[in-house]
Amino acid sequence: MLCLAENKKIIMVGIPGVGKSTLLSKVVEIIKTHDKTVNVISFGTLMFDVAKENGLKDRDELRKLPVSEQQNLQKLAAEKIAAYTEQIIIIDTHTFINSSEGYYPGLPEHVLKIIKPTNFVSVSAKPEEIYNRRMADTTRNRDKITITNIKKELDAQSGILSACTVLTGSPVKLILNREGEIDKAAEKIVKAMGL
Repeated sequence: MLCLAENKKIIMVGIPGVGKSTLLSKVVEIIKTHDKTVNVISFGTLMFDVAKENGLKDRDELRKLPVSEQQNLQKLAAEKIAAYTEQIIIIDTHTFINSSEGYYPGLPEHVLKIIKPTNFVSVSAKPEEIYNRRMADTTRNRDKITITNIKKELDAQSGILSACTVLTGSPVKLILNREGEIDKAAEKIVKAMGL
């Protein structure tokens, strides 16, 4: 009996400033050398695309929506992701959304049940590096930041991601994205995917 291999759905998380976007580009380059089809999906962009249809004009406004609206947008985005068929699907997202009501999970149980991730990758960096990267990023409308807040965000990411791995039974690879060591970090991620 011929058994078709299922695709891998890897959820890659990291708070803003860990260098996740740059790292993702390098990971995709490496995956393509293994003759695998790959698709990187920004969960927030999918949510924003749906929200734009309802009048939202700035992606950074997503986190200011009521939690019930965020939940609906998450569900719609997860359903789109579940339909992708590439061999490797990398979902670029955050473990939480810093909303006016507090840290809202970016990957609540209802989203995980729809996506059915096979792996998680948690990207981190030193708080001082994150701070410097955020301060240099003029492309986004970020909240005010401090090193103390960054440490709290890293702790929240760790705790929420732990819950996600327990709910799904999927392994998590912890990656420290050190300044100047992007190739090393990318190789570790690709190896964790089984390539």
